[in-house]
Amino acid sequence: MTAPNAGETRDRQRPLKVWVNAAERARIEAQAEAAGLSVSAYLRNVGLGHQPRSVVDLDAVEQLIKVNADLGRLGGLLKLWLTDTPGRGAAVADVRELLGYIKDTQDELRHAMTRL
Repeated sequence: MTAPNAGETRDRQRPLKVWVNAAERARIEAQAEAAGLSVSAYLRNVGLGHQPRSVVDLDAVEQLIKVNADLGRLGGLLKLWLTDTPGRGAAVADVRELLGYIKDTQDELRHAMTRL
């Protein structure tokens, strides 16, 4: 996330001081890192009313989307194989079980994405 005046030089003669205990400092630093910002940029953005977005959450969502797409492609390839070679290579029960597993995994991924 970038501040509205990103790239603008800051007046280094006007710092704000905030008194925090060790636990608060650690939490602020962790949240700044999760947002991909320096502590200064994080505190400035929060102080100006901007909600920082977690880089970790965005990466997790992107990875879940890729896994879901891979599962979709796997299901498509399996269906293609079944139509090209019906009745050969795998028992019908095994194929149905695999398709069910793919669908269940996709459902779990969708549920995980809504939680993020």
